[in-house]
Amino acid sequence: MTNDRVALKAEERTILGKKVKALRKNGKLPGHVYGKGVETEHVTVDTKEFLKIAYQAGETGLVDLRIGQEKIRPVLIREIQTDPISGSPVHIDFYQVNLKEKVVVPVPLVLIGQEPEKVHLGEAIVLQTLNEVQVEALPADLIEKIEVNIATLKEIDDAISVENLSYDRSKLTILAEPESIVVKLAPAVSAAMEQLLEEQAAEAAAATAVEGETPVEGEAAEGETPAEGEEQAQARAEGEEIKSEESPEASQE
Repeated sequence: MTNDRVALKAEERTILGKKVKALRKNGKLPGHVYGKGVETEHVTVDTKEFLKIAYQAGETGLVDLRIGQEKIRPVLIREIQTDPISGSPVHIDFYQVNLKEKVVVPVPLVLIGQEPEKVHLGEAIVLQTLNEVQVEALPADLIEKIEVNIATLKEIDDAISVENLSYDRSKLTILAEPESIVVKLAPAVSAAMEQLLEEQAAEAAAATAVEGETPVEGEAAEGETPAEGEEQAQARAEGEEIKSEESPEASQE
């Protein structure tokens, strides 16, 4: 994408609230324009045309919003509200900018370049820890993305930080700590992960060993009723014999 501004036709909108559903059925999207020191204005745009412009401009591309025949407002597409079920856009926020005042917008960090050899060998992975940065610049100097070449990563723990990024420092200011890591070459399995895997393996082995133990002789296994011992059996037999020898008279007393 270049810094050339694209144009999007819009119309003033007087329909507000729940009535805007009728606009969407007719292929129109409701939205509003706001900005610093700018009176908010309600507008509608053609849905299909907007989607094409939004894809082209992204979050950082300037758009000339042409409202009717006279008004032209330089805007950024600040937010697109979507239907939670269909994902279709239902409302747009346009932020009008002052071309002479700097704005702050998020700019994505996009990885480019050939993957390091250690990745292909399975020894390492490319770990991106920062996906975008806040950038301050004049509206006309905004860029679509900042490219990060990972081909420079050779050894484990090699990293690219914010201060290593390539961009026009005379026009852009990145609002992030210079030492913040953007991407690094990390071990395929970290030391912490190796220790965790070893601990899990040890616990599994211990559990298997416990389950495989056999009960000690004379000791009942879990869930079983202890077997009757010889002494208990003998005592029971003697008791029954004494009872059988009792006279009827004794039993009646």
